[in-house]
Amino acid sequence: MISQILRNFEVYEKDPMVKLLILKVEKDFTKGLNSSVKIKGQGKAFCAGGDIIGLVFTVNEGHWSFGASFYKKQLTLDYMLATSRKPLVSLINGVVMGGGAGLSMTSMFRVVTENTVFAMPEAQIGFFPDVGASYFLSRLPGSFGEYLGLTGGRLNGNEMLACGLATHFVLSKDLPVLEKALSEVASSDASTISRVINGFSSKISLKKDSAFRRLETINKCFSRKTVEEILSMLEIEAANGDNEWIIRVISSMKSASPTSLKIFLKSIREGRTKELNDCLSQDYTIACHMIRRTFNHDMFEGTKAKLIEKDKQPKWEPSRLELVSDEFVDQYFEEVDDADWEYLQLPVRPNLARTWESKL
Repeated sequence: MISQILRNFEVYEKDPMVKLLILKVEKDFTKGLNSSVKIKGQGKAFCAGGDIIGLVFTVNEGHWSFGASFYKKQLTLDYMLATSRKPLVSLINGVVMGGGAGLSMTSMFRVVTENTVFAMPEAQIGFFPDVGASYFLSRLPGSFGEYLGLTGGRLNGNEMLACGLATHFVLSKDLPVLEKALSEVASSDASTISRVINGFSSKISLKKDSAFRRLETINKCFSRKTVEEILSMLEIEAANGDNEWIIRVISSMKSASPTSLKIFLKSIREGRTKELNDCLSQDYTIACHMIRRTFNHDMFEGTKAKLIEKDKQPKWEPSRLELVSDEFVDQYFEEVDDADWEYLQLPVRPNLARTWESKL
């Protein structure tokens, strides 16, 4: 699917008749739509776990470099879409996790609905929030990005708009007419496109138990320097009253790979000062170590236990946070010791990643 989307994208980006691009989930492949384009994926979700399972099977059936090659194509597509010469509108009317987030979260416009669910739960399966998450999660208010990546917490469309992951909220019943209106836009001007989407946008309200309403507590806890300090502060907060939500958060973190948690925390902290291409290159290096099983087997162990066999009992190595040293984590950010390996080389693009601010 990645190669198919990339081929279509390259054709439509060069087509002078195409003024904007639309990325959406449908059950057929890409085709043109008057002055716009629908870049479609098959199925009901943007890569909700299927991409990592496919990656694991690919590696288990061949050399680790097969998986690295697949992953390189995925990150290249993410970068091409993020730096599109023409405005890209993502219509997200379903579940967006993992690889799907990489495709859509750096597009200029990100339209969500009442059916949208977002999460980056990779640490739960021994991987790490990747595909540029250290870039787009680090740009969220306060330490909300750390919260999402370390806990795998889910957001609905309302919360995505409130925190800035989405730019517009449109009811799913209005998506067909919105798409038709976008197909009739004769300009690549971002303000013009935004006005069209605004015409179909709806107001939102956050539920009382929304995680984003707890931003003050999240900032207090997840701004701490280490994963151990974050957990310690969460336990203190749980003892002070708001314990039902915090207990779920603590439980989620304690069930994740200790190595993955520490890799992500280092990644997002460094990502705040990096451009997208550097974050994607960093993701590639870390992932290659995981695919190659250079230092541990957590990605394969977690995928088997939680997505394939589903016994939910992964055996992490190291098994506890205190056993994962800074020196151990730092190794994942260093080059792979293989004669055929090289750092990710992304295409030279005239545009930096451009995103529109949330309508809020």
